[in-house]
Amino acid sequence: MNKLGMNMFVWTMSMDEDLSNTFTFLKETGFDFVELPVNDVSLEKWQRIGQQLSQLEIGVQTCTICGPEHSLISPDPAVRQASVTYLKQVVDCSRAAGSSILMGPLYAGFKQFTGKPATAEEWNWSVTGMREVAEYAQTQGVTLAIEYLNRFEVYLLTCADEVVRYVEAVNHPNCRVAFDTFHANMEEKSIGDALRKCAPYLVHVQISENDRSTPGQGHINFEEVFAALQEVGYEGPIAIEAFGPNPPELASATHIFRPMFESPEQLAVDGLAFIKLRSESERRTGAEETKSEILAL
Repeated sequence: MNKLGMNMFVWTMSMDEDLSNTFTFLKETGFDFVELPVNDVSLEKWQRIGQQLSQLEIGVQTCTICGPEHSLISPDPAVRQASVTYLKQVVDCSRAAGSSILMGPLYAGFKQFTGKPATAEEWNWSVTGMREVAEYAQTQGVTLAIEYLNRFEVYLLTCADEVVRYVEAVNHPNCRVAFDTFHANMEEKSIGDALRKCAPYLVHVQISENDRSTPGQGHINFEEVFAALQEVGYEGPIAIEAFGPNPPELASATHIFRPMFESPEQLAVDGLAFIKLRSESERRTGAEETKSEILAL
């Protein structure tokens, strides 16, 4: 049975607010874990939040986005080294919060472009740096889940083929793949095929609608998504990710200029119900198909 979670981006970007009521709401709604955005490296802060969530008996995962000062594909070797150091610190924060998975586009600076395709040199810089981070993450019991984004946000990894090739190049058991349906909807010919491609390395899935609204209320073919997850036997965590008009700095970064849902709470409740319904439907379908195959023998 997959653990189901909620990304905190619809409430916060910093995790500096008092989110006690939100955590309690998510626990009571039925979520198994929350996905915390790590944007600073204060161990004391993440230990405190982790303890708070542990008392509520709700699990933790972490995510992060790297700015230009922490880009593994910077032409400046000092920036690349600073990036490795920073990512190791985020690993420490993840462990402090109680997370065993750190996901995101860790491999390059977010929305940093050259106007050209990635070079072999940039690829090698990123792979080399990520391997060092993965080696450290292993000592801390944290797995890196590498998320490819769409072409308007990064240029190093923008599809399943690239992220799989990247993880294979890093060649470390603590460097694996995260899959986000929003980006796949933009970049893939088939979301189902993309999931099948990622399956050998897949450790995290984000369910996100085409317009970042409530899952199931847009045009992504989630029947295909959950059928593929059922087919490959994916039993890992699944989280809802969405963006709204708040916090404003995140809305600006993600180009959210109109409300995508009634409230974060409505999105969480309806999104969770949709995922449970879709997952159960695919499990029943899979069981019926297995029964038919057995009877046909």
